[in-house]
Amino acid sequence: MTQEQIKAAVEKFEALIKEQSDRSDRIKEQGDFVDYDALDKIVIGVCGGDGIGPVITKESAEVLSYMLKDEVESGKIEFKVIDGLTIENRVAVNKAIPDDVLEELKSCHVILKGPTTTPQAGDPWPNIESANVAMRKALDLFCNLRPVKVPSEGIDWTFFRENTEGAYAVGSKGVHVTDDLAVDFVVTTTEGTERIAKLAYDYAKRNGKERVSIVTKANVIKTTDGKFLNLCKEIGKNYPDIITDEWYIDIMTAKLIDQKRRRDFKVIVLPNLYGDIITDEAAEFQGGVGTAGSANIGKRYAMFEAIHGSAPRMMREGRGQYADPCSMLRATVMLLSHIGRQEKADLLERALDICMYEEKKLTITGRDTGCTCKEFGEYVMETVRKLSE
Repeated sequence: MTQEQIKAAVEKFEALIKEQSDRSDRIKEQGDFVDYDALDKIVIGVCGGDGIGPVITKESAEVLSYMLKDEVESGKIEFKVIDGLTIENRVAVNKAIPDDVLEELKSCHVILKGPTTTPQAGDPWPNIESANVAMRKALDLFCNLRPVKVPSEGIDWTFFRENTEGAYAVGSKGVHVTDDLAVDFVVTTTEGTERIAKLAYDYAKRNGKERVSIVTKANVIKTTDGKFLNLCKEIGKNYPDIITDEWYIDIMTAKLIDQKRRRDFKVIVLPNLYGDIITDEAAEFQGGVGTAGSANIGKRYAMFEAIHGSAPRMMREGRGQYADPCSMLRATVMLLSHIGRQEKADLLERALDICMYEEKKLTITGRDTGCTCKEFGEYVMETVRKLSE
């Protein structure tokens, strides 16, 4: 290795340190979380995306509109339809999110978003950035929240994955020092960790969850994971009624399949990479990623979505009407909870448990062997009505 190669690598690292320090400073300048009760009106954006996105988003939006009907009529809540996040529109301007669509998104407080297509090798589309990744950056959606629930197994987990730091923060900015040596970076900031921890503990307190588990690999990744662990534990001291425990990521993946131990887990907070992996594992207990909703939360904005993709093959084969809306409906539960409509969130969650696990009068198969997306949405709506009586 030459001195020139070392110098070039150090210069790249120096620029990266400055970039991340500036980002940390911007986080410090942010205010508190939005107080939805203090708003004169909450604007909910409904963005269908593409592929099966508009199909499943439509059913979720109809359920949401029904449950919030009184507040819509009183002017407390407004729905805003945003149609421009299709792959065709994005490709036409060669941007992950067209500028006019981003402005529409920023005019909302919360967004119910359908899946969007991210081009990959072999697709007919140019290689533009993921709309999800771009939205997380543009709206500073630092928390990826994913619940997993299987009542018959005693599973009731809510994962708080840090969304903007960790191993993914600068994943495209590693350094090829020489042909024999490449280095990537993990980023942990005080501000970034404290805000995800506070969100997790606030959620636990608001929803009556008695335990928060912090997941890292701090015994090996001592600096960044160690910082994440220690800061989360400090935040936890402000919540004396909540039990805090800590786990290493390798042991946690094992304990999730331990039928006795896994019932103890309630709220889990963890860095970006570990959260990405373990939430997919967790979703399998519930029936796969097609059954799980997801939230991306920041201090000013929040976006709620299915965790699966846009399923272009289903659309090509003419099966879009049979798409499963359950993931989007689970995301709708989180949206209601996030804006302070907890009773309505609990009501919808109960209805979904009945429709998906208990009565199961209708089954979604993705084909004409099962019910349509619309039929299942109407089944959920009718169940909500019955529970409301």
